[in-house]
Amino acid sequence: MTTDRLLSLVDRFPSCRVLVVGDLVADEFLSGQPARVSREAPVLILRYETTAVLPGGGANAANNVAALGASVRLFGFAGRDEAGRGLLKCFPRKVDTMGVVRPVGYRTPTKTRVLAGGIHSAKQQIVRIDREPGAPLAEDAVRRLSDAVVRALDGAGAVLLSDYGYGLVTPALAETLAARLAKARRGSPVPVLIDSRYDLGAYRGLTACTPNQPEVEALLGVTIGDDLDALETAGRTLLRRLRMQAVLVTRGSRGMALFQPSTPTVHIPIVGTDQVADVTGAGDTVMAVMSLALAAGASFLEAAHLANSAGGIVVMKRGTATVSPDELRAAICSAA
Repeated sequence: MTTDRLLSLVDRFPSCRVLVVGDLVADEFLSGQPARVSREAPVLILRYETTAVLPGGGANAANNVAALGASVRLFGFAGRDEAGRGLLKCFPRKVDTMGVVRPVGYRTPTKTRVLAGGIHSAKQQIVRIDREPGAPLAEDAVRRLSDAVVRALDGAGAVLLSDYGYGLVTPALAETLAARLAKARRGSPVPVLIDSRYDLGAYRGLTACTPNQPEVEALLGVTIGDDLDALETAGRTLLRRLRMQAVLVTRGSRGMALFQPSTPTVHIPIVGTDQVADVTGAGDTVMAVMSLALAAGASFLEAAHLANSAGGIVVMKRGTATVSPDELRAAICSAA
């Protein structure tokens, strides 16, 4: 693996097409300046400044793939509410949203982050308010959308599944997609990657996953911390249990660890500084770049290095952010 090889993979991104199926979330950022302490309660009063809505969850993953020049076909649910309208306005032309269904009465999952800061200080998140859809998705709506995803598989270089627990992405859907792709491309099946916030242990036989270390600890009931032996055991356990070709564990300021069967574990240090500005959506970026790199013909190790570089860039940005091709090239060169 060389710098030139990684740069050549980035150059291939615009020719790739990625199918993103996932739970679409509206990330809302409400900013204000602290004015005083309230007389009603011991809380700050903020003088309101701005509100911004950005793609979150599977929508953020799709946005990251598109920001790197690839074409994206997005499938998911969004409401006909203000959050849903704002979310759909966020996507660039590279994202085909024809697969986004907007059922009557569905409430778009929304995460409102309230940020406070003065003129000469950075805005800091002081509270987050989550608004959930409420009622579960209708089974017939999920089935129709799942059928549409299967029909759209032709021409996809990779399939990214983003499961935030809202009911669209399930192990059954993942198994159907993987089987369909394996049958269509017996020699070189299209990679199917899963990012599951709460239910990773239910998925089997897909190409790869990118859990963070706390998710691994929760899934296996272990504590890893800085213990590399514990990390090794956990990574190998996940590989066997999930029957995947690769498991990339993201470890925050400790970097990443790539596990593959019959291959020594590779520990990848962070790129840039460990003084993180904001981790919001960083996992979506890692999954997006991992998927796109595999679609471009990268090995798992090459894809992990590219995802690591992208993750190092996005955590230095405020809010839900993306990475540009030029930023990724610069990070690759600086790490050489």
